[in-house]
Amino acid sequence: MLLDEDPATLIHHTIGNFNIYPDKVAIGRINESLSTLQQARDLRIRESENALRKLSRNLQTLASQHSETIASHNSTDHASQIVELDTQKFRVAKAASDLEIEGERLEQELDSLKSCLQQLDLQGVEGDDAMKAKQEAEDPTLLKLKVYRCLGIDADPDPTGSYNKATIRNAQRGDVHVVNIDTKFSKFFYANYLWQAL
Repeated sequence: MLLDEDPATLIHHTIGNFNIYPDKVAIGRINESLSTLQQARDLRIRESENALRKLSRNLQTLASQHSETIASHNSTDHASQIVELDTQKFRVAKAASDLEIEGERLEQELDSLKSCLQQLDLQGVEGDDAMKAKQEAEDPTLLKLKVYRCLGIDADPDPTGSYNKATIRNAQRGDVHVVNIDTKFSKFFYANYLWQAL
């Protein structure tokens, strides 16, 4: 026989000399780590799946809203609304410009009237001496014509020198009326007509 001892005894002694406890403990720790890692991985997978399902629902909701918006949108209505709003904008701008011009004109007229009022206040009720002398020297007909002109009425003489036609100018409305004065109508009628034209 090749060996001095029984092979079974040798194998038994060899197995008894092996210390496998630390290896078993290490394998147990590895198995625990693998189990913990698998649980964490499963948890992350579940969370990712839940997030994916939520995002899928949001995507479907947004896609349906988008399709409804596209279906309800009418490009021709949108274009017509833009044109209408542009037209309104230009009208408002033109009205504002016209009002600004009219305001400037009224300011100039107000300044002119203020200066005229100041001159009249300085002259007093009867006017100054030069004005009195001028009024006494002026013809009553010329005074009437000046009053008419101040009101916007021009009396036009005919070839004989009598005043049978009047031109009425209304600066506020931009109107001009020509009235032929006939003796068959009363002065009261013409006075009413002239005031209405003014």
